[in-house]
Amino acid sequence: MGFVVNKRGFLASLPPLVLALLFVQRFTVVVSALNYTNHRQVSSMRLERIQRHLDKINKPPVMTIESPDGDIIDCVHKRKQPALDHPLLKNHKIQREPPEMPRVKALKEDDELRSERTKKSDEAEGVRGSWQMWHRNGTQCPQGTVPIRRSTVHDVLRAKSLFDFGKKQQRSISLARHLDAPDVVSGNGHEHAIAYTGSSQEVYGAKATINVWGPANQVVNEFSLSQIWILSGSFDGSDLNSIEAGWQVSPELYGDSRPRLFTYWTSDSYQATGCYNLLCAGFVQTHSRIAIGAAISPVSSYTGNQYDISILIWKDPKLGNWWMSFGGNTLVGYWPAELFTHLAEHATMVEWGGEVVNSRANGKHTSTQMGSGHFAEDGFGKASYFRNLEIVDSDNSLSSARSISTLAENTNCYNIQSSYSNEWGTHFYYGGPGNNPRCP
Repeated sequence: MGFVVNKRGFLASLPPLVLALLFVQRFTVVVSALNYTNHRQVSSMRLERIQRHLDKINKPPVMTIESPDGDIIDCVHKRKQPALDHPLLKNHKIQREPPEMPRVKALKEDDELRSERTKKSDEAEGVRGSWQMWHRNGTQCPQGTVPIRRSTVHDVLRAKSLFDFGKKQQRSISLARHLDAPDVVSGNGHEHAIAYTGSSQEVYGAKATINVWGPANQVVNEFSLSQIWILSGSFDGSDLNSIEAGWQVSPELYGDSRPRLFTYWTSDSYQATGCYNLLCAGFVQTHSRIAIGAAISPVSSYTGNQYDISILIWKDPKLGNWWMSFGGNTLVGYWPAELFTHLAEHATMVEWGGEVVNSRANGKHTSTQMGSGHFAEDGFGKASYFRNLEIVDSDNSLSSARSISTLAENTNCYNIQSSYSNEWGTHFYYGGPGNNPRCP
């Protein structure tokens, strides 16, 4: 019998007789992405497991909002959100007291003039801030609730397994590296173009403004992302702690090719703990207008207007939780300190930049794009950028990240070029097309 799972992935609305037939027979689920359709046989037992998992993470909404891009945004009471299902957060009380924001050191007169020049320069060059697509119809989640993108049966079926749903592929860590290089970025087909700090300092957060594009992916199980990594722990063991946030295009995770705001965390080198967004217990969301996993709009265009987002991640010195703000200091939520081992204290390294998965599906390097799909040397309006890179020190103060290194595994496929200016502080251009005559 052939059956197509409905768009929302809900079976509860079907008549009991139909449900019974579904669960006693095998049926075909049609999964469509990247202009092709993949037919897979799904047993009733597997479907039952998937539905139980969806019932666990899709909390009962106070209100539901349909986004113009097809997403379903559930407004869930903040005390009913998935985060609080974590065994380490059984008695966790959501932080009500606003965190102590990182201080910006007092600006001198010339710094104030420089800041004003930056704003004027951005306006003149066509740089604007991006927001989220689900806001377009004007509906908002009520106070006391948090917006959560609803997960569907389709979302789970695109993953390799239910265990892999919402997780990054486990990486094999290469030990054949320079001691000061970020080993975490190597292995398992992941390629990068990143800037990073040294590994010997204590870091309490990082900030950057990230150019938003819509890079093309070659196959459904590859992704392209641009993010900040906050890292601590052993790069050659199983105890690496990582907090991550930025934008990503992941057809496997979301079922489309739109850039989306995302978060990630792990406390054991991506093995069993952590996940993207709110797809497992952990990240505590506090804001009613930012939906993690929702599409960002508008996006940058080649030689046209440039759009970017600002992300700040820092450790609240009072309660120790790792907070994230989006745009103009909008507090999205936090990763409780209880989730981590090494990051319960501080970070030892920060990375900024792009990452893609190169699965070599046809025996050649993937053509999945990083950033805009153009190399760093193409510059503003063509290549993607990170600007105003900053780090948070032990005094909870933001300062420009002056001492950074850069790394790209294969500069014929993706590359990076860093610089410093009065307007953009420490910044870099990065990205590339992947497969090309120099990158076979």
